[in-house]
Amino acid sequence: MRYLAIDLGDRRTGLALGDAITGIASPVETIEIPIDRRAGDDLLAALLNAIERELGPPGSGGEIVVGLPLNMDGSEGPRAKLVQAFAQRLAGASARRVHLHDERLSSVEADKRMARTGLTHGQKKKRRDALAAAAILRSFLDDRAE
Repeated sequence: MRYLAIDLGDRRTGLALGDAITGIASPVETIEIPIDRRAGDDLLAALLNAIERELGPPGSGGEIVVGLPLNMDGSEGPRAKLVQAFAQRLAGASARRVHLHDERLSSVEADKRMARTGLTHGQKKKRRDALAAAAILRSFLDDRAE
């Protein structure tokens, strides 16, 4: 099974691709469309294009993993509710199964991976969200393997 992970952000959304057989998750891209532009329609359209490009047309398999921003105590705040609503829209529009997965500390892991790369601040900023999506997907795949 192939998975496309999404780290949904206010201004940038990171994507990563992986599969259950190898357990490998790799960053793909960062989409720079604000989530509130046209009530999320522009971001939804860009994500649907990315899903079809990476997973193939609907019915060809592949599922989506969306990072769920829980509070550090595991509770859900307003941001988690927004992500859940967007994930429901994505599931309906893509005709694919969407999994929500705890994304706590995924950005911290992304920052650690870039810490000594020699990238400039701007270069790190562009890659951070895709790396965070890869961290979410690795955690999801690890949990499924147990």
